[in-house]
Amino acid sequence: MFEIFFILFFALFIFIFIRNISEWVNNNNSPRLSVDARIVAKRRVTHHHHHANGHIHHSHTYRVTFEVRSGDRMELKVPRDAFGFLEEGDFGVLSFQGTRYLGFERTSGDFHDV
Repeated sequence: MFEIFFILFFALFIFIFIRNISEWVNNNNSPRLSVDARIVAKRRVTHHHHHANGHIHHSHTYRVTFEVRSGDRMELKVPRDAFGFLEEGDFGVLSFQGTRYLGFERTSGDFHDV
Protein backbone atom coordinates (compact mmCIF):
# COMPACT_ATOMS: atom_id res chain seq x y z
CA MET A 1 0.00 0.00 0.00
CA PHE A 2 2.82 2.40 0.86
CA GLU A 3 4.51 1.70 -2.47
CA ILE A 4 1.38 2.69 -4.41
CA PHE A 5 1.04 5.91 -2.40
CA PHE A 6 4.71 6.73 -3.01
CA ILE A 7 4.42 6.05 -6.74
CA LEU A 8 1.28 8.21 -7.03
CA PHE A 9 2.88 11.01 -5.03
CA PHE A 10 6.05 10.87 -7.14
CA ALA A 11 4.01 10.82 -10.40
CA LEU A 12 1.99 13.84 -9.25
CA PHE A 13 5.19 15.68 -8.32
CA ILE A 14 6.71 14.95 -11.76
CA PHE A 15 3.48 16.02 -13.51
CA ILE A 16 3.36 19.36 -11.66
CA PHE A 17 7.06 19.95 -12.29
CA ILE A 18 6.70 19.30 -16.04
CA ARG A 19 3.56 21.46 -16.25
CA ASN A 20 5.32 24.38 -14.53
CA ILE A 21 8.39 24.08 -16.77
CA SER A 22 6.13 23.91 -19.82
CA GLU A 23 4.26 27.08 -18.76
CA TRP A 24 7.58 28.86 -18.13
CA VAL A 25 8.87 27.90 -21.60
CA ASN A 26 5.58 28.91 -23.26
CA ASN A 27 5.64 32.29 -21.50
CA ASN A 28 9.24 32.89 -22.54
CA ASN A 29 8.35 32.09 -26.17
CA SER A 30 5.30 34.37 -26.16
CA PRO A 31 5.51 37.98 -27.29
CA ARG A 32 5.41 40.76 -24.72
CA LEU A 33 2.12 42.59 -25.27
CA SER A 34 0.72 45.86 -23.96
CA VAL A 35 -3.02 46.39 -24.37
CA ASP A 36 -5.73 48.69 -23.07
CA ALA A 37 -7.51 46.93 -20.23
CA ARG A 38 -9.90 47.47 -17.34
CA ILE A 39 -9.65 45.69 -14.01
CA VAL A 40 -12.93 43.88 -13.44
CA ALA A 41 -12.16 41.68 -10.43
CA LYS A 42 -9.55 40.92 -7.79
CA ARG A 43 -9.24 37.92 -5.52
CA ARG A 44 -6.86 36.52 -2.98
CA VAL A 45 -6.68 32.74 -2.81
CA THR A 46 -5.60 31.35 0.56
CA HIS A 47 -3.75 28.06 0.70
CA HIS A 48 -3.60 26.08 3.95
CA HIS A 49 -0.55 23.89 4.52
CA HIS A 50 -0.77 21.34 7.33
CA HIS A 51 2.55 20.24 8.79
CA ALA A 52 3.26 16.96 10.57
CA ASN A 53 3.95 18.81 13.82
CA GLY A 54 0.38 20.15 13.86
CA HIS A 55 1.17 23.65 12.67
CA ILE A 56 -0.83 25.21 9.87
CA HIS A 57 0.85 27.61 7.47
CA HIS A 58 -1.13 29.95 5.22
CA SER A 59 0.05 31.36 1.92
CA HIS A 60 -1.75 33.52 -0.59
CA THR A 61 -1.95 33.83 -4.35
CA TYR A 62 -3.15 37.13 -5.76
CA ARG A 63 -5.19 37.14 -8.98
CA VAL A 64 -6.65 39.98 -11.03
CA THR A 65 -9.11 39.70 -13.90
CA PHE A 66 -8.55 42.14 -16.75
CA GLU A 67 -10.98 42.91 -19.57
CA VAL A 68 -9.57 44.06 -22.91
CA ARG A 69 -11.22 46.14 -25.62
CA SER A 70 -12.70 43.08 -27.41
CA GLY A 71 -14.53 42.08 -24.21
CA ASP A 72 -12.26 39.09 -23.60
CA ARG A 73 -11.13 38.57 -20.04
CA MET A 74 -7.97 37.10 -18.62
CA GLU A 75 -7.04 36.32 -15.06
CA LEU A 76 -3.38 36.76 -14.20
CA LYS A 77 -1.45 36.01 -11.06
CA VAL A 78 0.09 39.25 -9.79
CA PRO A 79 2.70 39.96 -7.12
CA ARG A 80 1.44 40.89 -3.67
CA ASP A 81 2.87 44.41 -3.85
CA ALA A 82 1.08 45.12 -7.16
CA PHE A 83 -2.20 43.63 -5.91
CA GLY A 84 -2.63 46.37 -3.31
CA PHE A 85 -2.32 49.15 -5.89
CA LEU A 86 -4.76 47.68 -8.40
CA GLU A 87 -8.42 48.61 -7.96
CA GLU A 88 -11.52 47.26 -9.66
CA GLY A 89 -12.66 49.70 -12.32
CA ASP A 90 -9.17 51.05 -13.01
CA PHE A 91 -8.37 51.52 -16.69
CA GLY A 92 -4.88 51.45 -18.14
CA VAL A 93 -2.30 49.58 -20.15
CA LEU A 94 -1.74 45.95 -19.19
CA SER A 95 1.61 44.40 -20.07
CA PHE A 96 1.90 40.62 -20.11
CA GLN A 97 3.78 37.75 -21.71
CA GLY A 98 1.72 34.60 -22.14
CA THR A 99 0.22 34.05 -18.68
CA ARG A 100 2.91 36.15 -16.97
CA TYR A 101 1.86 39.55 -15.58
CA LEU A 102 4.44 42.23 -16.34
CA GLY A 103 2.68 45.37 -15.16
CA PHE A 104 -0.28 47.72 -15.31
CA GLU A 105 0.00 51.44 -15.93
CA ARG A 106 -3.12 53.30 -14.87
CA THR A 107 -4.41 55.91 -17.35
CA SER A 108 -7.40 58.19 -17.44
CA GLY A 109 -10.16 57.31 -19.82
CA ASP A 110 -11.84 54.15 -20.96
CA PHE A 111 -12.21 52.00 -24.07
CA HIS A 112 -14.61 54.44 -25.75
CA ASP A 113 -12.13 57.33 -25.27
CA VAL A 114 -9.47 55.75 -27.47
